[in-house]
Amino acid sequence: MGTVEEVSGNTKSGLSAKSGVLAKIPAVAHPLAEEPAEIASNINYHVQYNPHFSPFKFEPEQAFYATAESVRNRLIQQWNQTYLHFHKADPKQTYYLSMEYLQGRSLTNAIGNLDSQDAYIDALNKLGHDLEEIVEQEKDAALGNGGLGRLASCFLDSMATLNLPAWGYGLRYRYGLFKQCIGKQGQEEIAEDWLEKFSPWEVIRHDVVFPVRFFGQIEVHASGSRKWVGGEVIQALAYDVPIPGFKTKNTISLRLWEAKAGAEDFNLFQFNDGQYESAAQLHSRAQQICAVLYPGDATEDGKLLRLKQQFFLCSASLQDIIFRFKERKEKGVRQWSEFPNKVAVQLNDTHPTLAIPELMRLLMDDEGLGWDEAWDVTTRTISYTNHTVLPEALEKWSQTVMWKLLPRHMEIIEEIDRRFIAMINSKHPGLESKLSSMCIMDNNPQKPVVRMANLCVVSSHTVNGVAQLHSDILKSELFADYVSVWPTKFQNKTNGITPRRWLRFCSPELSHIITKWLKTDEWATNLDLLADLRQFADSAAFQVEWESAKMANKQRLAQYVQQVTGVSIDPNSLFDIQVKRIHEYKRQLLNILGAVYRYKTLKEMSPEERKRATPRTIMIGGKAFATYTNARRIVKLVNDVGAVVNTDPEVSSYLKVVFVPNYNVSVAEKLIPGSELSQHISTAGMEASGTSNMKFALNGCLIIGTLDGANVEIREEIGEENFFLFGATADEVPRLRKERENGLFKPDPRFEEAKQFIRSGAFGSYDYNPLLESLEGNSGYGRGDYFLVGHDFPSYMDAQARVDEAYKDRKRWIKMSILSTAGSGKFSSDRTISQYAKEIWNIEECRVP
Repeated sequence: MGTVEEVSGNTKSGLSAKSGVLAKIPAVAHPLAEEPAEIASNINYHVQYNPHFSPFKFEPEQAFYATAESVRNRLIQQWNQTYLHFHKADPKQTYYLSMEYLQGRSLTNAIGNLDSQDAYIDALNKLGHDLEEIVEQEKDAALGNGGLGRLASCFLDSMATLNLPAWGYGLRYRYGLFKQCIGKQGQEEIAEDWLEKFSPWEVIRHDVVFPVRFFGQIEVHASGSRKWVGGEVIQALAYDVPIPGFKTKNTISLRLWEAKAGAEDFNLFQFNDGQYESAAQLHSRAQQICAVLYPGDATEDGKLLRLKQQFFLCSASLQDIIFRFKERKEKGVRQWSEFPNKVAVQLNDTHPTLAIPELMRLLMDDEGLGWDEAWDVTTRTISYTNHTVLPEALEKWSQTVMWKLLPRHMEIIEEIDRRFIAMINSKHPGLESKLSSMCIMDNNPQKPVVRMANLCVVSSHTVNGVAQLHSDILKSELFADYVSVWPTKFQNKTNGITPRRWLRFCSPELSHIITKWLKTDEWATNLDLLADLRQFADSAAFQVEWESAKMANKQRLAQYVQQVTGVSIDPNSLFDIQVKRIHEYKRQLLNILGAVYRYKTLKEMSPEERKRATPRTIMIGGKAFATYTNARRIVKLVNDVGAVVNTDPEVSSYLKVVFVPNYNVSVAEKLIPGSELSQHISTAGMEASGTSNMKFALNGCLIIGTLDGANVEIREEIGEENFFLFGATADEVPRLRKERENGLFKPDPRFEEAKQFIRSGAFGSYDYNPLLESLEGNSGYGRGDYFLVGHDFPSYMDAQARVDEAYKDRKRWIKMSILSTAGSGKFSSDRTISQYAKEIWNIEECRVP
């Protein structure tokens, strides 16, 4: 065989055409490299000495893994320094427990936070690659689903950037929720493959393993102490992912737990006897725990698995937190009363609720505390964020299932409930009639359940909503009775987004213009500085640059849409985008009904009339949960409408309808910068906050929406004149639903025409009657248009007509776009996390020197 240079073109033998470049770059370890030449050498070092592929291959995939490992070298030093500094300084630390983290890709974010973009661009050029191509090789970490998980990831970024002592805890899902494909029948689900090879970002911690027990029974000792024994024990193994702050040494951890059984749990005798499945039963059950996010829970086995996941996260995390509390003591034994002065645990929604009884169990059964002391420690440690007012999303677990899986915890929950009821009876006798809805244990003989939200409220020192409207509804409706008991327990913390990922990194052209005109890039860590853009909103020169940056993003998005859907879209048309989880309350159905009516109207126009219409490209994306039938029908309808509209020669120049498949963070990073109008059209009072609305507004996209969630505050910040408002308000919704139930609703003719057009078969032969009948009275298919699509349809169409007119006036539209970005300062997750730190967690900056 010849030299690498001689054989570099021999692709048949598996040798990469790029490999000849490697021979010219020395393969030398420079783990802390900052200069392009040293970075290139360090990347080559990882190719040569940490090989994951056949020798002499250096295609984009191989280059990605080697580049990621070189970046991780830099992060590991900062990471270790951060851990050591926290250990020595021993500050109070926050631990964020969440069932999901929607991290997205890490390479661009890590390089950006290290402020090394230019150096890596140059280094990769020396190696025959460009950074943009390499970034595309990374698969999104499949650890989350929607806004809840993305919020958790934004929060971690802000915690690190603000130099706060904080960590995240989650589960290491092998197959995620699912990868969405679109076929003839609509949505199809296949397993995510993000770990098919490996993740270069995670570090396995073989020395961090904790036992987690399920099932079993209670052992009562002569002293009266109780112990949970027997059952099955699964090991929780830690995988750590570094979370770097922006332009700071602080690099915190996202610790993910993997479930595993040990070698001693493999029955060699049974295996050799041919009983292969029996021999590895515990290994199989362990693998199920972290297989997928939110496994179906229609069966008892499904419910048990979901509950196992939640408890596994809580138990492993709390054992780790307690270990660290003990580890950091200077000398002697720490008093347990100090625990809340060193530890804050934040529950991200009700999924980690079992942290409450588990902390009580660990303190009483393992550490020997009495009930009162353990309760004091627990209630001063735990705080709870509520993310929904939807009854079906407020978790309620079968008492039967919980007694089976977690008998000791059910004893503790029953005692918490008993003491809560006694407290109400003695101190708040006026609330006795409300106890049936306030208590934790719902002992309905037909369906006894544990109300997890109630357990959180009773046991936490602080409960917060995530937008002002949502928090007001929590206090006035959902948790009103608790407010009369604990008036200071409830707070608002309006959600936020990280401006690094959601503007600086995903829209470099727009970021460059902002930095140029503000004469500073400090807006990336002080988003309030964007307000100074208002002074340039009428500047012709600024508007030209702004429109040019937006067009570059639109062209990039058009290329992506063509690539993944085959649909050619015109960057000169209005890009109208709605991307979020598919749910009836988020009302993608309202959007597509509006598109159907728009198509019908365009078809009925003369060619001359059509020329006066505003060309529009409607893009919808999001995953429908696999068992949510109506959500899946909505996905099918969007695709069926698109198939007809996009191939209609009379209309396709004026309207395109595209379903963007497999919506995730990486897709959002293309869609959001390229957007011009975004739909946030949930029924008022149903959306807790929303954070995609903040991302769109930050990128100069205008919003059409209801007064729901954070829309209310976004409209206040950017100006009412820059927001296309429609629809009923939250206080009107109960009355309108009652009128709908009583047959007093008279639908708008346009609404009826749109439904009838679908029924006519214009979009194929699929039976959409069940979906459409969910919008009509109380039928077997729905709740009588519970989400008020019919009521809001006329005002929605009128608002869309205002959009069409505004878009024709280019100067006006660009000014509105600029003012949208300028008004987005409030919606930084840095602001949100600062408020959590001061007003809930009581933690302070702990900067690595």
